[in-house]
This record gives sequence, structure tokens and C-alpha cells, in this order.
Amino acid sequence: MSSSSASAHGGAGKPNRLAAEHSPYLLQHAHNPVDWYPWGDEAFEKARKLDIPIFLSIGYSTCHWCHVMEVESFENEEVAKLLNDWFVSIKVDREERPDVDKVYMTYVSALYGGGGWPLSVFLSPNLKPLMGGTYFPPDDQYGTPGFKTILRKVKDAWENKRDAIEQTGNVVIEQLRDALSAKASPQDVPNDLAARYVDQCVQKLASSYDPKFGGFGSAPKFPRPVEDCIMLYKFRKHLEARQESEAQNIMKMVTRTLQCMARGGVHDHIGGGFHRYSVDECWHVPHFEKMLYDQGQIANVYLDTFVITGDEYYSSVARDILDYLRRDMIGEEGEIFSAEDADSAEYEGALKKEGSFYVWTSKEIEDTLGENAELFKNHYYVKSSGNCDLSGMSDPHNEFSGKNVLIERKPGSLIASKFGKSVDEYSQILGDCRQKLFDVRSKRPRPHLDDKVIVSWNGLAISAFARASQILKSGPPGTKYYFPVTGCDPVEYLQVAEKAANFIKDKLYDASSKRLHHSYRNGPAKAPGFLDDYAFLINGLLDLYEYGGKIEWLLWAVQLQVIQDELFLDKEGGAYFNTPGEDPSVLLRVKEDYDGAEPSGNSMAAINMIRLSSIFDAAKSEGYKRNVEHLLAVFETRLRELGIALPLMCCAADMLSVPSRKQVVLVGDKGSAEYRNMVAAAFSSYDPNRTVIQINPRNTEEMAFWESNNANIAQMARGSPTEEPAVAHVCQEFKCSPPVTSPGSLRELLNKTVAVAGSSI
Repeated sequence: MSSSSASAHGGAGKPNRLAAEHSPYLLQHAHNPVDWYPWGDEAFEKARKLDIPIFLSIGYSTCHWCHVMEVESFENEEVAKLLNDWFVSIKVDREERPDVDKVYMTYVSALYGGGGWPLSVFLSPNLKPLMGGTYFPPDDQYGTPGFKTILRKVKDAWENKRDAIEQTGNVVIEQLRDALSAKASPQDVPNDLAARYVDQCVQKLASSYDPKFGGFGSAPKFPRPVEDCIMLYKFRKHLEARQESEAQNIMKMVTRTLQCMARGGVHDHIGGGFHRYSVDECWHVPHFEKMLYDQGQIANVYLDTFVITGDEYYSSVARDILDYLRRDMIGEEGEIFSAEDADSAEYEGALKKEGSFYVWTSKEIEDTLGENAELFKNHYYVKSSGNCDLSGMSDPHNEFSGKNVLIERKPGSLIASKFGKSVDEYSQILGDCRQKLFDVRSKRPRPHLDDKVIVSWNGLAISAFARASQILKSGPPGTKYYFPVTGCDPVEYLQVAEKAANFIKDKLYDASSKRLHHSYRNGPAKAPGFLDDYAFLINGLLDLYEYGGKIEWLLWAVQLQVIQDELFLDKEGGAYFNTPGEDPSVLLRVKEDYDGAEPSGNSMAAINMIRLSSIFDAAKSEGYKRNVEHLLAVFETRLRELGIALPLMCCAADMLSVPSRKQVVLVGDKGSAEYRNMVAAAFSSYDPNRTVIQINPRNTEEMAFWESNNANIAQMARGSPTEEPAVAHVCQEFKCSPPVTSPGSLRELLNKTVAVAGSSI
């Protein structure tokens, strides 16, 4: 773990209390003249003792506008004096305390119609909100009050209108508490209604599809992988219903979107991975921060699209993302870090600017690439005047004048032909050029790395690495890969996933209480694990078991599900709260349902329980299903009226309505080549309603687990032909096919009810 995250943001002033914290974001503010406190009793007691309001500032270490407000206001001695004289100032890292952030972001969004970071909220000493907003400039401008004016107004209101503003805060919090903790009676979701949730969500997305540049909606364009997930889910439903043209229409939207994203500047062509979002409609000029939660989810969408189409283009992009994480975002013990900043200096000692690390002048490319510069510039639309001119939204303030954000606008085959090269030769030249530029870029000042380890985000990445370890085996042998893709053996990705899971188990899991911590940096943070931590990690562990085969991951997933139910489940009202409810300073327990940049904990939990229900015998299986039914009942109105906000939960509702998930039971010696080939065959097709169970009948621990939890599976293992190194059983709708003993037979069995999709896409 790096201990150097206290960046130059805060200058060299006298350290404040934040210097003792572990959060990179708090450490960035450790030398501000503001007398900052971390969230906790010391700050609350001071506010109560002095009877003065609290100023709460929430952000995260890779947040551009958080940096701007720090430089303009929190490093300003005049502003600091106002804050120190009139308020108790608290700084919170939203990634370390998402529970605190959720309370006050919900308040600001409800009252002011929008939110974002930095989040700036004024509280009474009892932590009820008085007023709030996001970024404030230091001084009045264009008729908008600046931060100093706001500080004076809040002080005046506290002294002269205190009762009124406190009452308003109390009322709002009570209203939000009622609205965000909905209850319902358990009820079945009718099958036709579940299918309608999916259909309505898909239709809404299709109506917002951009046929020119891909994606759903207009600029700014965010990769929201849950949108692609429900589109692919509906694609599979169409195929099963023999609705070929409808299936192809959906795949055209998904593939066009993924191609435009990968060719655009939102994709880091030199180093791999994806930036946060594109400011324009053509995926060209991004907001340059890179977030772990994006990488894992985006990689999974490219993996699924590769399985469906068989097109190595998508597997190469998935590898690009995972290789970026392996190279730049993983610590010595296998932990996966959180984010890289958008801002960096052009050279040592310069002020940090958005995108400095990633953009290029034409001359830099010519000097680095020599005779191949012209070819490279043609391929990536590089111009001496700069290339951020594709949209009026790309660079409205000319911040990137003379600079280029690499983007692929023409098919490589056309440019290869223009330069008299074969496609293979052309691809190799481009790879060599990217390697040279990567080496030059590596000498630039790097963006700040937030080396905090967040359990939920690691769970998303663990899922992608585990799934890649099998899905990528479907590629044709001898496929060539070009920098920054390494072309490693897919089994290496499984090792990454297992190391990350082991780090969490060793450092962020209390074996005695069986509880998770939320995050780690130089030790576990004070915050407990939240719903997302449990749900996302359980999902990753189930993938580790299904794709990797080790029973230990299934055992831990089951154990964590028990603890998740104890801590977060509303047993009477249904669904899960986002927090354990044990911290009195957190005023709201919310039942989150929005599948945004990250899925909601409730959506992920629903899918986890559906997966678990297909592993266990009837008694336990029914318990999982009842919890899912109750959860869906809580969000029934939202699913019916605004399904586009809950695409993953729409999928969960439909998954529950499937009469029985397909079970693929693989029996044999897990170390044998024949068995490994059988596992790869089990994942050679796309089927979100499939569970793969791996079992070695000679392993006493595994057999004991199945004897106790699903005697049918145990009997299947015992009854498999012992002379065969690998046997596969495919079961669905309460009947099993005759066992097969070759990968080809298994592929044929899995695909016999579904048309081949890739040929015409």
C-alpha cells in the first residue's frame, strides 16, 4: 500500500486532523488551513458544545471539481477563517463512507433537483441538514452567490431563523425516511408481469438509442453496463422464442455501442481500460478519471458479447481492460485499487490539468514514432491543430487546443490498404507504436492513484477476472494480440481473481463475527461493510466457484449471504437496507433500487439468491426465492412505472419467473485436461439462466457439502462413470439429459434449443 497519497493539493501548511486518516481524499486536505475534522464524535461534540452549525464537505480523491473547490476555497485563508470561526468543518470521503454520502446526497437531490461532488451541506449539531449544494465558486459571479456569501447567509440564518431552518431539515429527513424505506407484503410476481418489466425497459432503451454513435441517450454519455446487460438478456429471450430478427436488432444496438465506445477516446488506446464518461455524443473527449467499478462491469459486457458473436474484437477489448487492471491497479498482495484521477501535471511542478497524462500533440507523436507517425496519425485522427473538434460539446472552452484525444474513425483495413500493408502487418505496427507512446507517457507525471481497496468494487472486478478465465478459452488458437493487450493464458485471470478474494478474506473479513469491513488502506477503515459490499462480493464469489471450481468460494458466499440477511434484510417489510443501522450518526437507512453506474445492492442480491436457489435442495431454495419475491414486491411500482431505472432488477424478476434454471453439473478430476476442456465448453454459450456446478466425487469436503445441501447433486456425482475423467449432466425443468463425456457433445446439448446468433451480426 502506498503511503504517499497526500498529494500536493494541500500545499505545505501546518497539518490538521486529517493527517492521521488513511483515506487518500482526506489526506489531500490534510494541509488546508481549514480546521477539518473527520466524520465522528469529536466533531459532533464540538458542534453541540459550541452550539454552532456543521459544514460537511463530501468528495473523493479523483473528483475534478473537488480539486477545484479545494484550490479556490479550502486553501484560501479568508475562507478558512470564516469556516473556522463560525462552523465545525467535517470532510468525508464518499467512497469510504457511502452511507453518510447517501443521506445528504439524497437530501440535496430532493430539495434542489440535482446533486454531485463535491457535496456541500450545512447541518445542525444533531446532524439534520439545513441547506446544501455542490460546487460553489469562492466569490459571487453571474448573479450566483459564492461560497463566502453562502457562509455569511448560513451564519445569519442560524442566528436569526434557527427554528425555521431546523424544522425544515427535520421534516425533510422524516419524509425521506418514509419514502426510501418502503415495505410490502410478500407476493408472487406473475410471469407475464416479469416479462413485461424486461420488455418495457428494453423498449425504453431502444427508443433512446443513438444509431450514429451508439449508446442510449445523449451527451454526456456514460457507459452504464446494466443497460447492455438487459439488452443481452432480452436478446437471449428472443432467440429462445425463435424471434431471430428481433434478436438481431438488439445485438446491432449492443455491438454498435460497444464498437463506438472502444474506438472512441473514452477508451484509453495506449494503456487500456475506460475513462469515466464522454462529454460529447461521439464517445470522443472523456472525463479522464478511471474507476474500478466501471472496468469490471464493462469487461463483463464485452465478454458476453464475445461469447454471443464469436468476434475476437470483443474478447480483445475485455483483455485490454483486465490487462490494464493487472498492470496499473493491483497491489503486491493482490488487492485491486479504486481509481485514477482525471487531473495531472504536464510536467513536474506544473499545475494539474484535466487529461494532461492522456493527450498528445501531433509533434510528440511524430518525434516518437518517426516513419510510422503518418500511419498512426491517420488511424487515430491526429491533427496538428488538435482533434477535439468532432462535436460542439467536445471542447467548448478550447482547453485541448492543439491536443489530440486518440479516436478510431475509419476501419483499420481501409487505412492498411491505403498504406499498402496487410491487416496483420498494419495491426503489428499500431501495437508497436502504442508501446512506444506508452513508454513516453510513462515518463510523464502520473495521475493520482486512489489505492484504497473497496470490497464492493473488488467484487465486480473479481467477477470479470473469473469469467474471463473460461470465456476467453473459446477463442480460436493462434489469435494474435497487440499492445496493450498481453495475450496471456486466460487461467492467469483466475489467479488474479483468487488473489483479490484472498486479500479481502485476510484483511477485510472478521472470521469471528463473520462480518466484512467496507474498505482498506494501511488497515481496515472504521466503516462496516454495507449491502453493496456483501452483494457484489457474493456475486464475485459465485463466479469464482462456477468458473474456477473451488468449493471454498461457494462456502464463503453462502456464509456471507446469511450475514447479509442478518444485517440488512427487512424481514417484515421485504428487501435490503443499505446499512446495518448500527451507527446513530447515519440518519437514513435506505432501500436502494437504482441500477446506475453501479448496480443497486438489492438488484445484485436478488440475482445472487436466484443463483443460490438453483444450487441447494428444495427447502433452502424456496427460502431464497421467497426473499426475492418479497424484495420485488417492495419495488413493484418502480419496476412497473420506471423500469429503465432498474434494468438489472427487471432481469432478476424475469429470472425468478423461469420455471427452473438450467443446471450444468460437471463431475470429474478437476486437474485433468479433459475436465478443464469440459468446463470451457460449459461457458461457450451465453445463458444468464444457467448455473454450473463443479464437483470432484473423490473430494470428501465437496461430497460432504453436497450430501448436506443437495442430495440429488451428490447422487449425480456418485453415479457418474468413474472411468471418465469428465462427465457433464444438463438438467432443466426437473429432468436431466443423459450424461455426456466430451466438450463437443456438451456444447451441442447446451445450444440445441437456441439458434446460432453470431453468424449474421
